Amino acid sequence: MDEKIKFSDIQPFEICSIRPPTENYSLTFRLARNCYWNKCAFCPVYKYGAKFSKRSLDEILADISSAKKILELLQENLFENIGGGKPKDLHSLIQAVKKDQPRLKSATQKNEICTDSVSDERIKWFMSWFKEVPYIEDSISHMYSWWQRGGTTCFLGDADSLIFRPDFITPVLDSIRSTFPSIRRFTIYGRTLTAAMVRTPSDLKAYRAAGINRVHFGVESGCRDVLKMVNKGVTPEEQAKGILKVKDAGLSASVYIMPGLGGAELSDKHSCETADLLTKTAPDYVRLRTLEIFPGTGLDELKKTGKFREASEEQVVKEIRTIIQNTDAETLILSDSAANLLEINGNLPRDRQRMLNAIDSYLHLNSREKLEFSLHSRLNSFMGQYGGLSSDIYEMLIPFLKNNSLDLSGAFDKDIQSLITLIRGKLMP
Repeated sequence: MDEKIKFSDIQPFEICSIRPPTENYSLTFRLARNCYWNKCAFCPVYKYGAKFSKRSLDEILADISSAKKILELLQENLFENIGGGKPKDLHSLIQAVKKDQPRLKSATQKNEICTDSVSDERIKWFMSWFKEVPYIEDSISHMYSWWQRGGTTCFLGDADSLIFRPDFITPVLDSIRSTFPSIRRFTIYGRTLTAAMVRTPSDLKAYRAAGINRVHFGVESGCRDVLKMVNKGVTPEEQAKGILKVKDAGLSASVYIMPGLGGAELSDKHSCETADLLTKTAPDYVRLRTLEIFPGTGLDELKKTGKFREASEEQVVKEIRTIIQNTDAETLILSDSAANLLEINGNLPRDRQRMLNAIDSYLHLNSREKLEFSLHSRLNSFMGQYGGLSSDIYEMLIPFLKNNSLDLSGAFDKDIQSLITLIRGKLMP
């Protein structure tokens, strides 16, 4: 083949495996690897050998160049629909590239992630999505998804890109924009503590001038006791200061809150004080991400020793109700996590009553109806996330399938609960 881009010249680039749901189809580049804090009791992500490191400007610019070559490869072989014996689909193109060269890893990083000694299937399932070391097929698929979805967004990770000074961020964004001029939105993760205590107002304005549009914050809770219990490393006051500083700089603030994080004992306090924080800061977006306890995390240990008792699904729904009822601010509530039982979306204050009505419809169900509702909700989430059912879920469903429909009339409550537990254990929050 007389290729403009030789298969042997294609190199992988480092992708942000952990990113906001809204960035699932964004082009991603890593400014840093993993999380330097890595102490949050609810988070399983970086607990299996991932080490924090900052990347050099040269490394990042090289990744941008590699991504550009992959895009050109796709354009030559797929997007322009050129014949002449060239690969006609993504899979065959990936196989052709892999055949032409070894399955390369990053030359600058060893694979520190290892779950060989982990027996829990949920952690293995979760970590199978965590790509610490880039492979050619991952990079090509990543670029393909970005282009097919419009090619207009970019996410820079990993966990807290606010640690980088503007004079580091600016040349990165300049290079990305000149290489991929179709990009219109740049977003990052940030810690509220970094925004509050490290970055100055002029720093944040410089981010905006460089092209950053939005900062995603894992706020989780506005309750001091909850933040301390889960070792978040920040106070409610610092959370508020960080969000307000980002907004004052002209950046959009997207915050994640975690219903259920206070457990059964702190449920009411968690929801009320989170609503207070949201009222004070009025973030542009409030994203709901219900707590899921992963094996090996700090919360899992607290649960095993009886120091943490999970909130029931009904308690979690009541927490969301309290947050929506008590948040006195203009903001957009979004349920964009597979961990959520209910899809509650709307603008506050305009859609407050509509959202409360949807919540109350669930709360008015009897216990059996709530259980069946939960199973249907979890199944829909799984199908939406993975496009089909895994074999173990399907096998458990077989006794309740009639004429290709789910009939739970003969199912015991314990059978339904077992199904719910299995499905929730496979969902990516």
